[in-house]
Amino acid sequence: MRDRDELRQAAVIHALRACRLFAGLGLEEARAIARLCVPQPLAKGEYLFARGEPSRGFYVVQSGAINVHRLGPAGKEQVIHVFRAGDSFAEATLAPGGEYPADARALEPSRVLLVRKAEFTELLRRHPELALRMIGALSRHLQALVEQLDDLTLKDVESRLASWLLRRCPAPPGESPCRIELAVTKRVLAAELGTVSETLSRTLAKCRDQGWIQVQGRAVTVVNPRRLAELLRQRHGE
Repeated sequence: MRDRDELRQAAVIHALRACRLFAGLGLEEARAIARLCVPQPLAKGEYLFARGEPSRGFYVVQSGAINVHRLGPAGKEQVIHVFRAGDSFAEATLAPGGEYPADARALEPSRVLLVRKAEFTELLRRHPELALRMIGALSRHLQALVEQLDDLTLKDVESRLASWLLRRCPAPPGESPCRIELAVTKRVLAAELGTVSETLSRTLAKCRDQGWIQVQGRAVTVVNPRRLAELLRQRHGE
């Protein structure tokens, strides 16, 4: 039993040190945070939390994929982001009285680590450098939301798709083809882009016909990321 517990603890520490939020974290620091974590397995389609629930803490994805979304007035699901292994989310709810601002659901069998709010907040008081990491994580999340808002309000679906693909290519974009595995369904990707599956399928076909991409099953290859980025800048006068 002790060996099993040690293996579980080692897996939690490994997940924390693989998380971008805790990149470069020392072993002792990781152990301290691991003691605050509660592993939570999720079946496909199972909800982790709902909008408006009091925060229990934030999460680190150990495996699988978590779809964070909100429902519009007409019941349409707007995907905010899909978080995968190495990602953390809901850090902003650590604020006093924080509530979860959206719904979170597993897209596939997943495992997350709940970093408990009260204990982690106390740890931040003792280790201010961790607070700086949190600020950095929140800044990255905010930047992603701003980019998504720009795409939804200023760009057509074709441009949104191109931006989405380019964000998944190495930066700065080069001329070598970049293959991207679509780890989510077309319905989820369409919702993330603010459209519907049928429009996304037509847009993929149009981009393919223009020579921007190649599509093979669930994989999309950006033929020339640098050229695509240039076309996108020209289209929007950037």
